[in-house]
Amino acid sequence: MSQGLKTELKRLGIIAALCVLLSWFTPWSLVSVLFVGIGLYLGVMLWQIWRLNKWLARINEEEQPPEASGIWGEAFDNIYHLQRRQAQEKANLQAVINRVQETTSALKDGIILLDWRGHLDFWNPAAQRLLGFHAKDQGLSVIHFIRHPGFVSYFEDGDYSEPLELPSPRFASKQLQFQITRFGKNERLIVVRDVTQLHNLEQMRQDFVANVSHELRTPLTVINGYLETMADNNTAAAWRKPLQQMQLQAQRMSLLISDLIMLSRLETTEPGYNQHDIPLTPLLTAVRTEAVVLGNEKSQTIILESEPDLHLRGTEKEIHSAFSNLVTNAIKYTPEYGKIVMRLWRDDEHIYFSVSDNGPGIEQKHLSRLTERFYRVDPSRNSSTGGTGLGLAIVKHVLLRHDAELKVTSEVGKGSVFTCVFPLPS
Repeated sequence: MSQGLKTELKRLGIIAALCVLLSWFTPWSLVSVLFVGIGLYLGVMLWQIWRLNKWLARINEEEQPPEASGIWGEAFDNIYHLQRRQAQEKANLQAVINRVQETTSALKDGIILLDWRGHLDFWNPAAQRLLGFHAKDQGLSVIHFIRHPGFVSYFEDGDYSEPLELPSPRFASKQLQFQITRFGKNERLIVVRDVTQLHNLEQMRQDFVANVSHELRTPLTVINGYLETMADNNTAAAWRKPLQQMQLQAQRMSLLISDLIMLSRLETTEPGYNQHDIPLTPLLTAVRTEAVVLGNEKSQTIILESEPDLHLRGTEKEIHSAFSNLVTNAIKYTPEYGKIVMRLWRDDEHIYFSVSDNGPGIEQKHLSRLTERFYRVDPSRNSSTGGTGLGLAIVKHVLLRHDAELKVTSEVGKGSVFTCVFPLPS
């Protein structure tokens, strides 16, 4: 029991005792005296409540509480200390908010906080500069300011595993990257980056590769033609080997240019062009026929296991190129008398095409980089296999254009499995 409550009970006891004494020495009855005493006590209580209400209604939180004893003194003191703690916590919280605002203000990336409805709650100066927000815009939907259909779809679909790159809604020359993260009770954080320079560099790279590849194709065709003519009409034994080496290297350069042009086209054209329903078994039969010719040099066995009547929606030339590149890679890196198996099957959600071999296998540290341009597990293989280093990069881009992915499993000494995973046609 608190000291204030004990004091209040003593006070009630004294009042009761006084009432009994007054009833003995006055003509009033005990009930009347008790009624008057209780009325006076209630009056004091109401006065204390009025003092408390008057004190709480004042704006100045630093004002000391009214002087009082008993339980009211404790109540005034407890409320005062509670106010002080609340004010301190509020100041601490405001200091954290100020620190966060100062930190985000220093960032070059735009930071936008959205409430659970997707409405603007907070943004830093960089976001204001990139997207043109104003103070009056707080509480409005972010879609009012970023109306690009790509952003609207990205925002509403809710899959934020990958960032989205779009032209700036404010500056036509800028390219912005949006990354959304959920937190709290369905609130969202949007990070906006100006990737104009990276975008321009990538565009320059693509243009350079495309232009140089096309410019080199014509002179290489001429060189190949003259080399073939010279080889056919050569009678000097001393020139036979040099001409063969020149033809081989010219052919490799032609293949490299063809792959670069193919990769450039995949990167720069919109998917969906010339797509139609593709029966996969005839396509894989043609790929196997081509592969058998290539594999005969190593006496390799190439097997096709295909579920019948499977179809894909896509561009047949691109799908053929992807499947052919996977099989060709397997042939190149599988030793003589090796076995290569092409498999096609489906389940309830996907169609799968895999190419497995019993070659030397690939270490785990290399698997994540296999689809990079010109990446090689063993650079010394280049001269022996004659590859361009672009085959798996082409496969990756073809699959991306068909909403598919490439999965690779491998074990050193036991071979590798490359699997294309396609969504079922809708």
